[in-house]
Amino acid sequence: MKTKPKVLVAMSGGVDSSVAALMMKNRGFQILGVFMKNYSDSKNDFTGDCLWKDERRIAMKIAAKLGIPLITLDFEKQYKKLVIEKMFSDYRKGITPNPDIDCNQKVKFPLLIKAAKKLGCDFVATGHYARIKKIVTKNDNNKISNVKNKLFNKNHKDLIINSHGAGWREAKKWNEKKVKYQLLRATDESKDQSYFLYRLKQDELKHLIFPIGDYTKKQIREIARKNHFLNYDKKSTVGICFVGKVNLKKFLQARIAPKKGKILNPQGEIMGEHDGIYYYTIGQRIGMRFGIDVSKKHDDKNLMKRWYVAKKDVKKNTIIAAPEGHPLNYRKEIWLKNQSWINADEIINTKTKRLTNKQIIDINLNSRGRAGENKTKKQNENSKKILARIRQVGELLSAKIENRSGKIKVILDKAITGISEGQAIVLYDGKEVLGGGEIRFN
Repeated sequence: MKTKPKVLVAMSGGVDSSVAALMMKNRGFQILGVFMKNYSDSKNDFTGDCLWKDERRIAMKIAAKLGIPLITLDFEKQYKKLVIEKMFSDYRKGITPNPDIDCNQKVKFPLLIKAAKKLGCDFVATGHYARIKKIVTKNDNNKISNVKNKLFNKNHKDLIINSHGAGWREAKKWNEKKVKYQLLRATDESKDQSYFLYRLKQDELKHLIFPIGDYTKKQIREIARKNHFLNYDKKSTVGICFVGKVNLKKFLQARIAPKKGKILNPQGEIMGEHDGIYYYTIGQRIGMRFGIDVSKKHDDKNLMKRWYVAKKDVKKNTIIAAPEGHPLNYRKEIWLKNQSWINADEIINTKTKRLTNKQIIDINLNSRGRAGENKTKKQNENSKKILARIRQVGELLSAKIENRSGKIKVILDKAITGISEGQAIVLYDGKEVLGGGEIRFN
């Protein structure tokens, strides 16, 4: 009987990763549990212990119950350098980063996959609410025929016809099946985490398994309860990845000194003072309750309305605030920086590494969002549009994308509030994640 592959399962102490480990064991895989120590500065308010120690104790109890080994991998040095330092750097620039996305791209997945290979594991499984679909296709028969014609053309100098020659290997390559992977949103839309995973690449997806992606959170908790897991009703983690829930302003003030500046209304009149442009993000509510004293004219009809950060001018250290419903709070055009595409060979020109105009049109118009296919006018009229998301489990927004001299622009069908530079915008074709990038305004 063929031995099942060995799988490294990331176990955080939470219910999702615990059930993921259970599922992999029930499928007959050889399991090695691993706990990641990424941040040791967060403390338990009652015991004074590092929070990661509390989480590891739970993971150890679950691993013992499942009868699987659990090891601890220390990635704290990499996490602080690649995620925390970048986060502070971005806030200093006046933009709002997404450390969870950086953590997945730069620490969690690459280091887990590397560790898995070193430990003799074939795959890495995690408790993420997302799905991976493997697509197997045969290569183009015309390409195979072209190679065969070259092989038997005696005048073709580039190929050597023998069992070890380049020609034989090339023909064999074209006869092989082509495998690619798609990243899909989870079945439970309220818990979907594909937004945080849009930077995954093909060579990473082929090593990953997301066992709980087809389940709802309610189902996962019930599975944990039936198996007598002590964490079946444990609250989901919130806040910064591995750091936990923190007062963000105080967290930033520990590294970024306050710098007072003006708060202006849409007419350019001074209405208050802030203590540091870095501590506030676009769309954030302001007022006495939120640490900012703003004065408003008594004859102002917007006096009783809620006010929000509408714009930030980092160079002038100025915040422009606007009342609820004001046009300054809305935006529908977004530029992509640091683009990342899951199936880059289909979406991006492999030479320029940028979307071509034709591919942009195809992605926006055809029913599958695929580039390089001829579409009839009728097909285009009935086609499905690209969907965009700018927050985890935020609204899926209908949009189109354009190529402006190599720069990618996303145009939402309707303007929305709360769009901040530095955050991610992720693009979908139905359930499939195409990719995305960091938000910029110009």
